[in-house]
Amino acid sequence: MTDRIVLDPFGADIPAESARLRALGPIVPVTLPGGIPAWAPTGYDTLKELILDPRVSRDPRLHWRLWPEVGDHPSWGWVLGWVGVVNMFSTYGTDHARLRKLVSPSFTLRRTETLRPRVEAITAELLDAMETGGERADVREQLAFPLPMRLICELFGVPDHLWEGAGRVVAAIMDTSDPSAEHAAFVQEQISVVLPALIGYRREHPGDDLTSELIRVRDEDGDRLSDEELLYTLLLVIGAGSETTVNLIGNAVVALLRDPGQLAAVRSGAVGWDAVIDETLRVHPSIASLPLRYAVTDLKVGDVTIPAGDAIITTYAAAGLDPVHYGPGAGVFDAARGAEDHLSFGIGVHRCIGAPLARLEALTALPALFERFPELTLAVDAGELRQVPSFIAFGWQEVPVRLRG
Repeated sequence: MTDRIVLDPFGADIPAESARLRALGPIVPVTLPGGIPAWAPTGYDTLKELILDPRVSRDPRLHWRLWPEVGDHPSWGWVLGWVGVVNMFSTYGTDHARLRKLVSPSFTLRRTETLRPRVEAITAELLDAMETGGERADVREQLAFPLPMRLICELFGVPDHLWEGAGRVVAAIMDTSDPSAEHAAFVQEQISVVLPALIGYRREHPGDDLTSELIRVRDEDGDRLSDEELLYTLLLVIGAGSETTVNLIGNAVVALLRDPGQLAAVRSGAVGWDAVIDETLRVHPSIASLPLRYAVTDLKVGDVTIPAGDAIITTYAAAGLDPVHYGPGAGVFDAARGAEDHLSFGIGVHRCIGAPLARLEALTALPALFERFPELTLAVDAGELRQVPSFIAFGWQEVPVRLRG
């Protein structure tokens, strides 16, 4: 068997790492931060087949052979923010269906469309602040981050005094550069403080928000949603409803500013914003690799057998850059390509329920930004941009721009 490849916990060059793994075969044994062993699919077809395979689970308690050992490895504690939770992200079969059914009605296309005026209002407010703030701005800090965070906090009734804490929890979970026990303890501490505070606040001050609705479901029909499920469902939807859109907007801005020709095609209407978003999600997916899934039985992938109980990571970045599926220019951003079949929102029963909302936010923010600032350029050389320190998240720490030429 091929020696395990140690994934870069900082995610410094995810495309190059994906190409290196792809050269070794359709699925490769890897080591995640802290020494966690897993398998990494390296191509589009392999990843798609595994996502859709009912013999692949997301429940570590049922199907991860090493789950009983997690507590014996201090450097594995970081993964508990992903797999040591009980929500629709980390359950399987009927448990997953039950939990997803509770949340999905809040994110339908019809419900999402009712949020359009609010998305437009927040976007306009943020752009106004950018315009009055000087000649330079940071698109991530001033638009890409506050837009989805404000909206998801409003949707879930997060009071103002907990907004900063919610953002801190999400950032800590996404940061995989520090697998130490201290960082893992910090993450768990933040989760145990911020989310119970939100639940407690909304129990005392119920409102027309989704947290109040989930609490009502818990209190009126307790066998459907446990206290633990309530807490970790909120963690999932607040995290997924913010961080992924942050990177989507930031990545799209950088991709277009790096290529004036494509930006001109978008401005002229020759290429639509939907196509920009799909190509961004293909080449620069907000989530590069997602932990973890598990083989329920022995799985045959080409000439490789994944033993039952082994962990698998969901490699969206590798799938989007696969030259077998997208051609020899797969690594090149080309908004005219037509990449509607990307897997970056997932597929099947685990497809991201927040995909319509993320798309609405990006389809609002991106045109508005480029219309407001027609001379927008990067304020630093593209090579100076720094990736967020994560093999999971795929985005930029800052997106510094000049608002005028």
